[in-house]
Amino acid sequence: MSLPFYWIDAFTDRVFAGNPAGVVPLEKWLPDDTMQRIAFENGLAETAFFVRAGPDRFHLRWFTPTFEIDLCGHATLASAFVLFTQLGQAGDRVVFDSKSGPLIVTRKADELLELDFPSNPAAVVAAPPSELARGLGASPQLVAKARDFLCVFPTEAEVRALKPDFDLLARLDAVGIIVTAPGEACDFVSRFFAPRAGIPEDPVTGSSHTNLIPYWAERLGKTVLRARQVSPRGGELFCELRGNRVGIAGRAVLYLRGEIEI
Repeated sequence: MSLPFYWIDAFTDRVFAGNPAGVVPLEKWLPDDTMQRIAFENGLAETAFFVRAGPDRFHLRWFTPTFEIDLCGHATLASAFVLFTQLGQAGDRVVFDSKSGPLIVTRKADELLELDFPSNPAAVVAAPPSELARGLGASPQLVAKARDFLCVFPTEAEVRALKPDFDLLARLDAVGIIVTAPGEACDFVSRFFAPRAGIPEDPVTGSSHTNLIPYWAERLGKTVLRARQVSPRGGELFCELRGNRVGIAGRAVLYLRGEIEI
């Protein structure tokens, strides 16, 4: 069996930056085990699979190298990019039905694609687990948690300097650990570590911004925000808080087009 495959660098306007995602359009679902094996073989943070459900509606699932995940921003952006630029999708809007509900992606001006995701504010953790600070090698000034831990530091320099112990972080009861601080040339910066999901550091993480946007919107007193993820590859995100939803916009580029043989 041959399957189309696209490797997309998301949240960037150039190759070798942003967050790479695999995208596999399907006519019908493959067995879960097969999709998981493909994701493992690809070795990317996420591989997205989608099946058409209507003219502008699709069922979408995401797999890390080790398990299926319930929300992924960059692979959703990558899937919409493939539809609009590679598969001739008409219009400027697609809806993905997912484990996190319907997710809308809109094609905007200047080659931006905007994700409409649920806002997911994190709740402050009064007594964080000791492995968190030990695993990060530094103590955050605030810790909160939703699906992931959200750790706030005073400065961008401290976030950039972190050298985590991934074995310790993998013991935590969370998919990932978000670290963030005010930005020097943007509103806020972040990094994302998910060793438990087989991803020591994710280059650019759309889903983490469902936590980050409501936090920084409240702290900075503004709803339109510009963010950077300061991983080695780096990425840029244009963010907006809209009540119980968030807009997360970015660009994407095609790195590879081919076929998977299974």
